[in-house]
Amino acid sequence: MDEPEEPQAGVDDAPDVEGADRDGSDSAEPVESGTPRHPTPFRFDLEATSDVARAGRIETPHGVIHTPAFMPVGTHGALKALTPAQVAETGAEIVLANTYHLALRPGEALVEKLGGLHAFMQWPGPILTDSGGFQVFSLPGVEITDRSARFQNEVTGRVMDLTPERSIGIQNRLGADIIMAFDECTPHPATRELAGQGVRRTLQWMERCLRAHARPEDQALFGIVQGSIYPELREACAASLVAMDCPGYAIGGVSVGEGHELLCRVTEHATPLLPERKPRYLMGVGLPEDLIACIGFGIDMFDCVIPTRYARSATVFTARGRIRLTNRRFRRDAFPVDASCDCYTCTGGFTRAYIHHLFAANEVLSAVLCSIHNVRFYQRLMADARAAVFAGDYAGFAKEFLGRYQDGTDAN
Repeated sequence: MDEPEEPQAGVDDAPDVEGADRDGSDSAEPVESGTPRHPTPFRFDLEATSDVARAGRIETPHGVIHTPAFMPVGTHGALKALTPAQVAETGAEIVLANTYHLALRPGEALVEKLGGLHAFMQWPGPILTDSGGFQVFSLPGVEITDRSARFQNEVTGRVMDLTPERSIGIQNRLGADIIMAFDECTPHPATRELAGQGVRRTLQWMERCLRAHARPEDQALFGIVQGSIYPELREACAASLVAMDCPGYAIGGVSVGEGHELLCRVTEHATPLLPERKPRYLMGVGLPEDLIACIGFGIDMFDCVIPTRYARSATVFTARGRIRLTNRRFRRDAFPVDASCDCYTCTGGFTRAYIHHLFAANEVLSAVLCSIHNVRFYQRLMADARAAVFAGDYAGFAKEFLGRYQDGTDAN
């Protein structure tokens, strides 16, 4: 185990180490970030429960988020194949952007100079930025110490040093409404010793993130519970984070290859460890069946690349399960993607046969139409789950949805 080192803010001073914002952009004074001078404070109201499932309302400086909520992922500040207006039309109220990738390119200094992330990507609603931890720890050859994560910049090839202070500094300059602590994401499988080291480091880094956070008045900093599949580690991590009184909490280290059963087991155990009156966010999840199960455990927020990633490979979600439109059986299919869906793709006269043709012809419109549908499918799923909570019968809704969705047939 590494010996604790004295925390140091910012980038390592060694000349061969590159800071994440050294992108060659103009160093002129930044313009106003677009954040209100007297922003709406971050607030979560729990509005209804059905057994353990919850419905709530999160107020942020850039708008309201109704929960349960699914956040589409715009890694580089954009959802692939969709305009911001198209994303908004799906019903999405908040999107996620990636701190690591935005720091590499174009650099947080340029984003700040051009008005902050909301103005830069022309998304007026709430934004969440992750800390970059998952991406950094997924890189080959990354060197993790108590001080930082050191790795090779995949754009310039130079060595970079990312500390908790650096991650928070980048996110402060990007200006998202919700920002995430820099944590150590434990892979799966992991020994108890490795997972315990990850918890120790995550808690140490969380304290440094809190000290470095320069915008608590308009950016909510969430802590992240780690601990792999070990209940006692999850309990210890959650207890320490709750004592820090964060505005919200996330469960990390899931959706890393452990499968649906273990995902559910970890989430069901960890969720009640978190405060009832704070939002609970399950990171990187997932498939519709994952979301339905985890809402039932009391989770409020989700994010995943699945809706848009699957769309680009012709896989779309319907009320009866997933289908792949490049399959030959759809070559002459005159039905919409999902007759029960109200999205532009399904109500605009576009047939499965037409979308099959678009993929065969390698037309960009294929990804656009499927992405619109998939993101809307997820937003409708969240809205239906929310309505079921208010109706007091989430369990009945979940059973009916899964019974229909998992039968594997195609709704014509």
